[in-house]
Amino acid sequence: MTDPALRFGHLDWTSGMSFTASAPGGPTIIIDGKNNEGPGPMVGLLLAAGACSGSDVVSILEKMQVTLRSFTIDVTGKRNEEHPRRYNAVTLTFRLSGEGLTQAKADRAVELSVTKYCSVVLSLNPDIPITTEVIVHE
Repeated sequence: MTDPALRFGHLDWTSGMSFTASAPGGPTIIIDGKNNEGPGPMVGLLLAAGACSGSDVVSILEKMQVTLRSFTIDVTGKRNEEHPRRYNAVTLTFRLSGEGLTQAKADRAVELSVTKYCSVVLSLNPDIPITTEVIVHE
């Protein structure tokens, strides 16, 4: 019996600090601790938070009957200078445009994602402040 709450990942070391990573049977990505062959683990964490939140925002806006034309997310993480060099602040900047999109709808979709639905953001240590900026383009 398989537990539907479990997720699995597998990494194969390729060379240096580079790994090929995937879910079993899924597509692969490269994660490189030196950021040469692919994003490093810390950037990967930011990308995961952005993609998770972005997926939520798309889904929420679809339910609000918004048709997106463009959507980008910039994610910035500030790290401690001393070890452990974990993030001590994360900022997500959402830039969106679409038919039926208002600032209020975009703000609400982002708020719901980062406070209720995004499992990656909500898996971060709660002492890390997560700030958002939402920019709606005509």
